[in-house]
Formats: sequence, C-alpha cells, structure tokens
Amino acid sequence: MDEKLWHKFYEEGVPITIDFQDIPIGHYLDRSAREFGNAKALVFMNCEFNYAQLKDEVDRFATALAGLGVVKGTRVAVQAPNIPQCAIAYLAIQRLGGHAVMTNPLYMPREIIHQWNDAEVEIAVTMDFLWEQKVRAIRDKVGVREYIIASIPEYLGFPLNLLAPLKLKRQDPPIYAKVKPEPGLHFFRKLVKSSAASPPPVSVDMDDIAVIQYTGGTTGLSKGAMLSHRNLSYNVQQVRSWFTGLEPGKEVLLACLPFFHIFGLTVCLTWPVTVGAAMILQPNPRDIPGLVKNIVKHRVTLFPALPALFNAINNFENIETMDLSSIKRCFSGSAPLPEDVQNRFEKLTNSIIVEGFGLTETSPVVTCNPVMGKRKIGHIGIPAPDTDVRIVDPESGLPESKIGEVGELIVRGPQVMVGYLNREQETANMIRNGWLYTGDLAIMDEEGYFKIVGRKKDMIIASGYNIFPDEIDRILMAHDKIFESCTIGIPDDKRGETVKSFIVLQPGEMMDEADLKAWCASELAAYKVPKHWEFRTELPKTAMMKLLRRDLRDEEIAKQKAGNA
Repeated sequence: MDEKLWHKFYEEGVPITIDFQDIPIGHYLDRSAREFGNAKALVFMNCEFNYAQLKDEVDRFATALAGLGVVKGTRVAVQAPNIPQCAIAYLAIQRLGGHAVMTNPLYMPREIIHQWNDAEVEIAVTMDFLWEQKVRAIRDKVGVREYIIASIPEYLGFPLNLLAPLKLKRQDPPIYAKVKPEPGLHFFRKLVKSSAASPPPVSVDMDDIAVIQYTGGTTGLSKGAMLSHRNLSYNVQQVRSWFTGLEPGKEVLLACLPFFHIFGLTVCLTWPVTVGAAMILQPNPRDIPGLVKNIVKHRVTLFPALPALFNAINNFENIETMDLSSIKRCFSGSAPLPEDVQNRFEKLTNSIIVEGFGLTETSPVVTCNPVMGKRKIGHIGIPAPDTDVRIVDPESGLPESKIGEVGELIVRGPQVMVGYLNREQETANMIRNGWLYTGDLAIMDEEGYFKIVGRKKDMIIASGYNIFPDEIDRILMAHDKIFESCTIGIPDDKRGETVKSFIVLQPGEMMDEADLKAWCASELAAYKVPKHWEFRTELPKTAMMKLLRRDLRDEEIAKQKAGNA
C-alpha cells in the first residue's frame, strides 16, 4: 500500500500492510481449540466452556444443522441475545458454509417478516419466549421450514437451571416460556446432545458469503449487507494487528455488545476467538449493575463498548469504591465519545479507551486511534492497515477535499462488503469505483486523523448555515449537570430548519433554558445555539444504545401537523 499521511502515527509493531491469512470464519475456533484448549472460552452466569468444549458444542450443532438440510449457502437466522446458543449457532453456521442472518430479538413481527423473507431464510434459531410472543404467529408468512428453540436456562448449571425459569417468567415481558413440541420444531440443547461432533467437511472459499448483516433501517426498510469470509476474516486480522500487547489465551473480554450487531459480532465474538480470549456473555447491555458486577468478578481486561455504557458506568452509584483496575483496553464506537466521559472512565479504571469508526458495510472497523500512540480526543483516529480513506465533496462525490474541509468520508479496503442483497442499484449508489460512500461528513487534519462532524441526512440547514447536531451534543454533554442530549433539526417557516435539543439531566440536578442557552452561547456561534429545548427523563435508543434522532424528529413533525390541523 502507498505511504499515507497517517502511517507515521502507527504505533510500533502495527504494520502498514498485513500479510493476510486466508482463514474462513469457522476455522478460527479450530485453531484456538488446538492452541488454547483448556482456556476459558464462554462464561454465562454459572455456565463455562473452555475452547475444547466450545469446539465440541459447535461441531455437534453443525452436525445437527446438516441433518436439517443446511448446506453451503443455506440462510440460517439467529435471533437471540448474547447467550451460549447464539455464539454456538453462529460458529456452526460458518463451519457449514451457511449464511448467518443475525436478527435483533427486539424486532417486531413486521420487521422479522421483512428480514427473513428478504434473506430467504430456511432455518431459524430463536428463543422460547420469542416463539410464543412473536414468531409462531407469523409462521405462515415466512419461508422458514425448520425452527430451533433455545432457552436461557438450558445451559445453566444447578441450581440456576431450576431457579431461572421462575424468575424469567416474572419479567415484563417474560423471557422464558414452555414451548410444546410440534412439527418443524426442534430444541437447541436436545439437538446438540443427540448429535455427534462430526459435521460434514465443507470447502469454504474466502469470497463466499458468511453473513447477511442487516442495517438498522433508519431510512426505511433495512438492507442486507453481504459480508464475505474475506471481509470479516481480514477485518478481524486488522483489529488484531492494531491492539498490540495482548496475551493470547489469557485475555478476558466483556461481550455486552449484541452479536446481532456487526460491532458485537466482529469485536465481541470473532476477534476474541482469534486470540483465545474468555468471553463473558452479557445478554442485556442496559443492565449496568450486572455489567459492573461482571467486570469486577471476572477481572475483565478488554471492554469494547459504547459511549452510553462508559457514561452509565461513570455515574453508577459508588463506582469509585469498586475495583475496575483489571481493564486494560477499551474500544469505543457507534457514537461520538464525549471527552469528559472518556477522561472519567480512564481515571476510574486506569485503562485506555480508543475511539474508532465503522459501518455495517465495512465489517465494521475502518479507523481507530492508536492504542499506545498519539490519541486525539473527539477524533475517530486513523485508518486501519490496508485501508484507504478520503474526504470528498458531499454533493458530487468527486473532488478530494483539502485538509480541514468538511466532506463525505469514503472508504476502500478488504473489509468493504460485497454489496446489498437483492439491491443492485443501492449497491451501485453506495460503492463507486471500489470506494464505499459512507454518508458521514468528516474532516481530515494535517496529520491524517479524521473527525466525524455528522451524517449527511442529520445535517441541519438553518438560514443557509450548515449545523451539525453532533457538535452541539458534544458541547452539551461537556456540562457536568447533563447526562445525555440529542439535537435535531425541525421545520421552521423562516429559517427552513431550526435547532432543538432534548436534555436528560444528571440525577438531582436542575437547569433551565436560560442556563442551557448561556452554556451553548459561550461555546458555539449564535446560529448554532438551539432555539428550542425539552427536558426528558430518557431518550429513545436502538438496541445498541444509539440515540434515535429519527424518532424525535418524527415526534416533532407530528406535533407541528397536529397544531396546524
């Protein structure tokens, strides 16, 4: 790869270009089972597998899937939180050369129908409670021919395997259900126990599809990004090269980011398997007490997370009295990381947080701040090895922008998806001449570090001025009385659009609009200062705890229409 401006900031030991190994995703587990067979692989409450045991479970489930007709290219949906069955199912699908369709358990029936029919799913692994609450009712609306039912208690040891169903049934909604046998229905643990650890050999090519990963659907129906074994395997190798100083077979990673999201799938499942790390499974990333407990109890060393999680831990009651000192490396993505959040977490833990950037369509990692090198707060860092990034004119997408100018960020590298399933035109719009156009607006500085300033679709144009909501939210979040904020543009007769911010205060704190305006006015140009404010107790988020600007904008437009009716 040609020498780039940012290469001189790679820390020692990180290569500019990688001698990639052609390892299909399903084969990483074989290697770790050989090298770290006795090392912990999965920990879920009182259930533990070492790597040899995990390989045995995966091989048995792969044998069972093959018995149900799964062959190379079969689409298999996995609809589960971060529990052992989710990891086992994903790795078994890869062993057989199937296409994994990772499905959000929070999806409503309409969303499930769209995704499974679009992907032509034939086999679905789902949860007992999801079957009863959502899936059974849509059985005649999807093309799935065999269902495999998983249950949270089935891998737990005594006495939790007996106590858990009682507790889980009392949740609202319940997350345990007794499912009666019926044709086309199979039970996960029974399948594993009744199958030999001898799946049929399958030749998997690096350019074969491994995952059909659906986007969040924030601009309409979600699209299936086709990610090949090369995309995912090379991206994992890029991540591994970036995080120097790890001890294979000895690291402990808190897997709280959901595996149905590409960030969690790559960084919390595939990457730890490649280094023989123990994965501490956390099904609910919003369970902050459980998250803190797992960090302390299991002496977590690697913590990939989101800004909202770092912030929640910072504000957890009596967090200063808890020993979080085991954490060495943290990887933050999916949303901007406020400087005060980063500083406080690093002080609490003595760890290092590196902020990065990625997309579903890039497997996902594109850029990251160096771990032991020069980090720039508020920046997404520099491109990973063998990755090229440019800033281009956001309208024409052609001329490359000058240093310091805002433009659209485009990416080229081995992690860029094959394309969108069944959407040739949208693929052609997204990938042009080998470059993926991200839709993110960014700036590159004189040292080759990149900073995201917003999404093209989120940019507010007020009286001809371009305003980026992320910039306003960074300023608001820097106030010690503000827990969270989310800024949007709303229609305005005079300005075209105007700025509104939604605020969640820290517990026990008080502020009014005058305080907020004064704070923003001291940090922002007058045209950027929000004209409207609303205090809330919480803000809408995705399952990945990403703020849903779209939902807030839809609410505001509905209010305006109702007022004008």
